[in-house]
Amino acid sequence: MIEPAKNELGWMLDEVLKVPEARHAILLSADGMLRAHSADIGRDDAERLAAGLSGVQSISRSTAEFCGSADSPWQQTLIEFAHGYVFLVAAGEGAHLAVSTTEHVDMEAVTYRMHKLVDRLGRELTSPARRDAGSPA
Repeated sequence: MIEPAKNELGWMLDEVLKVPEARHAILLSADGMLRAHSADIGRDDAERLAAGLSGVQSISRSTAEFCGSADSPWQQTLIEFAHGYVFLVAAGEGAHLAVSTTEHVDMEAVTYRMHKLVDRLGRELTSPARRDAGSPA
């Protein structure tokens, strides 16, 4: 039997949720793998959302030239819904931090808290690209 992956960084993500009206937080790799999730979201939902948000980040990054330079690094994406927001920020090489909120959140407070978390955790929030560990064919 395969043991479920541990959520060792989950407690750190709970810090972002101290902003009133913040709902959930997940840490994902660039290829859509879940690295950690806050206590208030189940692993299955967090994994599904990590895969989707990876695609959002990729699409966002592909539009850099719209801001003047195709090689400008992606830093953040904001998605607005009728009843809330999803904030997605770069969290180190190959890692992204996502937070969902209600529509009443202080947007500046949540982005500030997200960036502070990324700054404080540094290497903890990185996910280097996977390397092929298999034997040559």
